[in-house]
Amino acid sequence: MDDRRLLESRTDDIERDVARIADEFRAGFERVALIDKPAVALFGSARVTEDHPAYAAARKTAHLFAERDWAVITGGGGGVMEAANRGAKEGGGLSVGFNIELPHEQSPNEYLDIEYTFDHFYARKVCFVKPSEGFVIFPGGFGTLDEMYEALTLIQTGKVLHFPVVLVGTKHWKDMLDWVGDELLKERLISPDDVELLSLTDVPQEAVETVIACYERRCAHMPAEPVKEDAQ
Repeated sequence: MDDRRLLESRTDDIERDVARIADEFRAGFERVALIDKPAVALFGSARVTEDHPAYAAARKTAHLFAERDWAVITGGGGGVMEAANRGAKEGGGLSVGFNIELPHEQSPNEYLDIEYTFDHFYARKVCFVKPSEGFVIFPGGFGTLDEMYEALTLIQTGKVLHFPVVLVGTKHWKDMLDWVGDELLKERLISPDDVELLSLTDVPQEAVETVIACYERRCAHMPAEPVKEDAQ
C-alpha cells in the first residue's frame, strides 16, 4: 500500500491502514537500530550522472565521513545517492540506503550495507532524521528541497535537537539563499536565527568538519551515564 492508495482510500478500515503504517515504521526502526556509530544523511538528485560535479562532491564527502568512522545514509537510489554510498564503501565505512517504492528513478544502488525500501514517504523521512547528526545537501530537485525544508522546520520548531544543515554547491544554492535573506527575512516571515540554520560550502572537507564539530560540541556537554554498581 503506497501513499496514493492510502490517501485516496475510504476510511472504512482505519485499523488496517494504521497497522500497515506501524509495521513500516517498525521495520524502518529495526534498520536504524543496526547503525552503531554517528551518522550523517546526504541528499541530492537521483538524476545526475557520474560526470556531474555533484556526483564527485558527494562521493568525496561520504568518503571523508567514512574515514572518520561515520555512517552515511542516503535515499538508496542513483545519482548523488549512489555517489555517497559508493564513497562511504570506498572509505571503509557503513553505507545505508532508505529507498522508496516509486514508478521511476529509484532502484537501489549497489553500494549498500543496510537497506530498506519504504512505501510511505513520511516513515522514510523519520528514519532519515532519527539516526542523523546532520544533513549534507547537494544539488537536487523537489525531493531534495523537501528534505531540506522539513529538516529546517523540525529544527526551527524544536522538534529535533539543532543539527547542521550544510548545502554543497554555491552556484546551485546561492539564488535560493539570497531569496531567503531578501524576501523571507525582510518580510519578517523568518527570524535572523533561522537564516543561520543553513551553511554553504563548495569544499567537502568543510561540510564534514561542520557536521562533526557540532556533534562533538554537543556530546561534550551531554551528562555522563550513571555508573551502575555491582549487585551486593
